[in-house]
Parts: sequence; C-alpha cells; structure tokens
Amino acid sequence: MCGIAGLLDYGNKLPLPHKRGAVTAMTVDMRHRGPDDGGIWQSDDGVCTLGHRRLSILDLSPAGHQPMLAPDGQALTFNGEIYNYRPLRQQLEAEGWRFASATDTEVLLAGLVLHGPAFIDRLDGMYAFAWWNPITRTVLLGRDRFGEKPLYLYRSGGVIAFASEVRALACLPDFDSRVDAQTLAGYLAFQYFPAGKTIYAAATTLAPGQVAEIGADGEMRVLAQWRFTTAPRQRSNRNIDDLADELEDILIRSVADRLVSDVPVGAFLSGGVDSSTIVAIATKRLNRSIRTYSIGFAGAEDSEHAEAEAMARHLGTEHTTGMLTPEGMGEQAARMGAMLDEPNGDSSCMPTWHLARLARQDITVALSGDGGDELFGGYGRYFTTLAEAEQAEPGWNPGAAYFDSWRILLFAQRPMTALLGLVPPTLAEHVASLKAQLDSDTLPLMNRMRQVDAATYMPGAVLAKVDRMSMRHSLEVRAPLLGREVADFAATLAADECGGKDGGKRVLKAVARRFIPADWIDRPKRGFGLPMRGWAEQSALVDAEALFGHGDSQLARWLGDGAISRFLAAQRRQPMMYQIWEMMVLEHWLRSHPATPFNAPAGV
Repeated sequence: MCGIAGLLDYGNKLPLPHKRGAVTAMTVDMRHRGPDDGGIWQSDDGVCTLGHRRLSILDLSPAGHQPMLAPDGQALTFNGEIYNYRPLRQQLEAEGWRFASATDTEVLLAGLVLHGPAFIDRLDGMYAFAWWNPITRTVLLGRDRFGEKPLYLYRSGGVIAFASEVRALACLPDFDSRVDAQTLAGYLAFQYFPAGKTIYAAATTLAPGQVAEIGADGEMRVLAQWRFTTAPRQRSNRNIDDLADELEDILIRSVADRLVSDVPVGAFLSGGVDSSTIVAIATKRLNRSIRTYSIGFAGAEDSEHAEAEAMARHLGTEHTTGMLTPEGMGEQAARMGAMLDEPNGDSSCMPTWHLARLARQDITVALSGDGGDELFGGYGRYFTTLAEAEQAEPGWNPGAAYFDSWRILLFAQRPMTALLGLVPPTLAEHVASLKAQLDSDTLPLMNRMRQVDAATYMPGAVLAKVDRMSMRHSLEVRAPLLGREVADFAATLAADECGGKDGGKRVLKAVARRFIPADWIDRPKRGFGLPMRGWAEQSALVDAEALFGHGDSQLARWLGDGAISRFLAAQRRQPMMYQIWEMMVLEHWLRSHPATPFNAPAGV
C-alpha cells in the first residue's frame, strides 16, 4: 500500500529540475501513505517523471524500491496489492522472467512487459498504477475493479499529472484551484463527488475498473472498462446450501490470499455478518490467530461494540475496543475536514479514522468486511424499495423512490431546493441518469440496486472513506469480499438468492451460520456511521452554530449567506446529525485547502 504520483510533459516545456521538484512535492504531501521509502525517477527523454511513497508489506528489503525498472527501461509506480501474485509469478518465471525481488510489484511489471495491457485481466487485487513504456513513449494507467485505490488526473498547458490524492495535485505550481459550486451540491446530495468528478473543476479521476493509455500525442484513450454486471434472473434454480458450499470455498481462498504479508495482520470486527464471517473463516477454517478491533459510541443504544466483543470471544480472537464520546463533534469535524484530500461527508469517516489509529498500534494490515451489502444485497433500503414495488400504485417507479428520499441522498430534491432554491442542472442530470438505471426493467429490481450501488455509492463513499482514513495512519485495509472470484460469484446470483422478506445476504448468511449462532446473524442491521438519533445532535448543532453563525463561513462564498441561514434554521427545527456533519466537514475542508469559488447555482 503506497502513494503514487507522476507528471508527463510530451512537449518538454518544463525544465527537468522543475518536473522532479513538482513530483517530489506531491510525494512528500502523501508521506502518510508510504512512510517506509520514497523514490523519484525520470525517463531519459525527460517526458515522464514518476514518484512513489512506500508502505512495505511484501519483501521489506530495498529490492521493493519504487519506481521499479525493467532491464529495458520500462518503469512502474504501483499502489496496492496483487493477491494472486504467487501463481502469476510462477507463470512468468516459466516464460523466462528472472525475478530480483519477492514483491507483487515486480510481478505486475513483468506481466506488463511480457503481455502488455492484457495482463491486467489476470489480476486479483486492489491497485492503481502508472507504467511507462519508453519504446512507445506511452503511459498505461490502471485502477482496480471496484475502486479500492484512487487515482486522480490533472491536465494544464499540455502537462498531465496524476496522484493517489487530489490534494497532492494541488501542490503543483499554478494549480487551478477553482471549485464549482454546482459540484458542491452533488457532494451535499451524495456525501461524495459523483463519478469522474472531484472537488476541483480541473481535476478528474480514473474510473474504477478502467485501463487507459496516454499516447505520445498527449491524448488519453480508454482501453478497457470493467463493471459489476448482475444476473437477469429473479428466481433461483439452485439449492441455497450448494451455493453456500461454493461461496465458502471461494471465501477461504480469498481470505487466505489476503492474509499473506511480511508484517502483522489483524481485522476490523463490528459484530455484523460481513466482518464476522471474514474473521470466522480466518480463525476456524484457516486456523489463524489474529487480533481484532472495534469502535463503540458511549451512551448510544445502537453502538455495536458489545456485540463485537461477544463475537471476538466466540471466535477466540484477541480483541481491542475503542470508545468515542459525543463531546467535541466540532473538533472531530475540523480534523476530518483538514486531513481529507477532498471532502467525504460519510459520518463513518470519523470512527473509521479512530479504528485505524487503534489497530495501527499493533498491526500494519487489517481485513475488513467491505462489499458485503452491495455484492450480496444487504442494505435495508433495498427491502424498503422492494416492499413498495409489491404494493405499487400506477405512477410509482423505483428510481424516484430510491433517489427522491432519504434512502441514498442526504439532500434529495425537496431539501436541496429548500437549501439552494433549486436543484442545480448538473446534479439533476446525474440523478436522472441513476433513476433511469433503476427504472429499466432489463434486470430484477434487487439486482439493479446492487449494480448501481456497486458502481457509485461503494467507490464514492465506502471505499474512499476506508482508503483515506486508514492510510492517514499508514494502515493497509484488505477486503476479501471484493475479491475477483467472490465478485464473479455474486454477479451470478438471482434476485431471490440475495434476499426477500426474511432479510438480505441469504447466501452469505448461509455461510455465516456455519460459524456464528443464528440469533446473532438475524439481528437488525446497524451502520457504522455516527448514531442518527440522540447522540451528539445537540452538541453538534451548537458547534454548527458557532462555525456558520458569525458571517465568516467559507461555504457561504459558494452557496450564499441565504443558504447557510436556511440550513441553520432547518436544523434548529429538527437537527439532522448526518446533514450537520457533512456541512461542517465541507466548511473545514474549504478553510484548510486551496479553493476558489465559481459557477454558483442561480437559485442562491
């Protein structure tokens, strides 16, 4: 797990020291992603400069130094883990490659040298990388299927830059720091920036599952785009126990691959089905003794820490719990806003940051249960929507039910209009496209919702949160449920194999019941975000009043003083913790990062 950066200057407009200095500045800004080593490399023709920060996980020796070079001058900067690197290494050795290290980085480099972009189809991992080919003078960029690892892009005056964090791009001289107010509206609605967008108008992202090539002409061409595509079947024609047998075998392989490390490995354990199943596989099937970690909310009825501790006792792990109190929400929001490379309004960023800090005291790699809800159908909003569909009256459609309510958006159409006076056109168009995907009848509704969330909510909110919060503590987090074989299996599931009136994740729960008492599995699902009701709401409102109520709000420069006044008035009537939190995080981000406003919505 690392941080990567690079700069391409095909016109050689900039002096070599200038380019080296710019990439060095980007890597220094991301030192938290790789505190163990760093490197800068430039091509002989001066076109390509690559940078790297290393968090050593496999082969801790200097042989793992990056950027890594092939004998013919091809160069790679790589962030992530290739979990099936060992069988791939054997195949490449059989083809004649002589390895100089025991790293998965060299496996990727060798595969690209010998097979080109086609080799990426063989990877099971989380990654973002840049590969320079001096023969073709091209750079190949790749990002893992679900977007566990980020890759940001920026173009200015014929120069192209990329980095693992968008704040690193802001280190570039003459960086365009304009922030589109309409894009901020997208953040307020979704808690993250919609696909391809960043908080900066001039910066973009490589999409999850995308492979792109930047040619010698400086133009980028998308070579491949993977998507999680679900099955068209509503009804199952398979036995649930047979499916559970198949999934258990797959999970054993996925967990085993993610336990491979030359540094200590542990696991996050919430007490829910997903993380508990992963830890159960590790302890009961693979006979691994690992440490587990959880976070609780003092005084909150829906805190999961007691269940996590009971699960740890049941599975026989050495467990550590950290407790959060409702005081100081304003300080917590300020910390999140200052450290995030771009705003993420998911309230679980805060407990995830504390969880990563807690775990990093003992371990360098943690397993997580991320992906279970999207891949196997576990969110309560799925079943609310399905129940409405069964009793739907004429004119009802799932797109509006899903996106014009609190199910997915913090500021849906009505509250957004109340805040800004209108729904900005770019946001309206994006939401309309998502509604259209759910309103299509080519797939069962359950599978449409899984597919949309896997492409949007999971990389935008969930995985981005885990990456940023864990890497702030130089902790690598691995998600066995997002393994290639697991995802391919989940994609084949019929709608009723995911869930029905008796709840979700039917196949995954069938595996879990082999290790965990049924009454634990069938408990109501709880989220990991800040408790929604009765926990810190009043103190958070006091902090929000102090933050926004003195006429010096940075956010008011984008949205207008009227929007801030309307927001505070609405919160006084009925405090909404999640809305308060994401607004405070955004305000603190704008106060601590370079940002210039433009393109305010006409309604403000």
